[in-house]
Amino acid sequence: MIQTYLLEWLDSVVTLNLNPKKNDINQLTSLQCKAIINKALNQTQLIQTQLTIQVFSLNKEKHIKVLVKNYHSALISLWDQLITINAAMHLQRDDVMEVITALLSSLDELLTFIESRFTRFLSLDSRIPSSYLTEFNKKQKQRLDKLRSSLFFETQEKMLVDIVFNSLYYFATPKKKITLREMLYQKLLIKELESLKQNQSKNATSTSLTELLIYMNFNSKVFINYYTQTISSRINEFELVSDRMECLLFYFKEFNQISTIDGIALHSNCQKLKKVLKDWFEQEIIFQEKKQQLAATQSSFTSPAKKQPEPIHIRNKSEKVVCHLSTDQTALILRASGELKILISKSMNQLFKTIVPFLSTPNKDILSYDSMRSKAYVAEDRDKEIAIQTLERMIKKIKEY
Repeated sequence: MIQTYLLEWLDSVVTLNLNPKKNDINQLTSLQCKAIINKALNQTQLIQTQLTIQVFSLNKEKHIKVLVKNYHSALISLWDQLITINAAMHLQRDDVMEVITALLSSLDELLTFIESRFTRFLSLDSRIPSSYLTEFNKKQKQRLDKLRSSLFFETQEKMLVDIVFNSLYYFATPKKKITLREMLYQKLLIKELESLKQNQSKNATSTSLTELLIYMNFNSKVFINYYTQTISSRINEFELVSDRMECLLFYFKEFNQISTIDGIALHSNCQKLKKVLKDWFEQEIIFQEKKQQLAATQSSFTSPAKKQPEPIHIRNKSEKVVCHLSTDQTALILRASGELKILISKSMNQLFKTIVPFLSTPNKDILSYDSMRSKAYVAEDRDKEIAIQTLERMIKKIKEY
C-alpha cells in the first residue's frame, strides 16, 4: 500500500518558498503571509489525523517504527532549516516573522503529538539535534523559572524542591547533550509539576511532591538519600523500639500504595526507584525486628522489676482547654505542627506529652498522650477530611480579621 507524504506542503514552504537561496522571502505579500499562516493551522490538524490513520493501517510493528521515525526525523529537519533561515535573514517585517513563528509552532505541535502518541515506536536513545535542543532548553527553562517562583513551591520543603529543580535545570543547560528518552522525561515531569501546582491552587485533591517523584521514577541518588533520611528521622523520634516499628510499617504501607509509571526513569541506566526504596524499607524492618529481639533478650536476663506506668497528673476540668475535635483529628493537627516545626520539641513523643494533658474533649476529661500520638500515624480518611476542613475554617476566619 503506497502512502502519501503528509509533510509535502510544509516541506515545500520551508525548503522552497522560504529558502533565501531559491526565493526572495521579502517578496511575499501580506495576503500570502496570512494564507501560509492559515494553511499551517489546517495542515497541523490534518497531518495528525492522517498520520494516525497511516499508523493503524499498518500490521507490522517494524513498519510502524519506520514510518514514525521517518516523520519524526523529517519534522526535526524542517525545524533545523527554519531556525537557520530565521537566523540568517534578520527579518524586519512583522508579517514574515509571524509566518516563521506559525510554522515553528506547527512543527512543535506535530513533534509533541508524535512523541506523546507514538513514543514506543521512536528511537529513544538517539541524540537530539543541537538547534532543536537549544530551542527546547530555552522553553523548558522558561517553564522552570515560572514554576520555581510560584507560591506553591515556596511552601514546600526547600531541600526537596532544590533536588527536583537542580536536576531539571541541569538537563536544560546549553552544553548538556541529551537523548530523546531524557527529553521526553523532562517534558513529562515538568507537565506533572505544573499540574501539581494547579491542583493545589484550586484546593483540589492532589498528590504530594514526594509521591509525584516516586510515581515518576525519579531515581536520583540525592532524592533516595533525602527520602530514606527523612523516614529515618521520623522513626527515631520515638523512644520505644515497638513505636519505631509501628511508625516504620505505617510509612511502608503508604509507600506501597503509591503507583508508578512503567517504562520511564530519570536515569534509564539505574535501578527503579520503587525497588530501591522497597529494599531499604525491608532491610530497615529487619533491623528494627532484631533490635526488638535483642531488647527482649536483655530484659529476660536482667529480669528488672515491671515498669509502672507513668502517673498522670490529674488537672481540674476548669484548667483544661476543651477541644471540639476527636482525639484522632487533634492528633493529626499536632503531628503536622511538629513535623513542619510550627511547634518545636525535642521529639514527637515530647510534643504530645507536653500538650495533651492540658486538653479535653466534650466526652472525655482525661486524654492519654501516648494513645493520641499513636493515632496520629493510623488516622482514617474521614478524620483527615475533618481536620483539613477545620484548618480551612481557621484560614477563612483569619482572612476576616
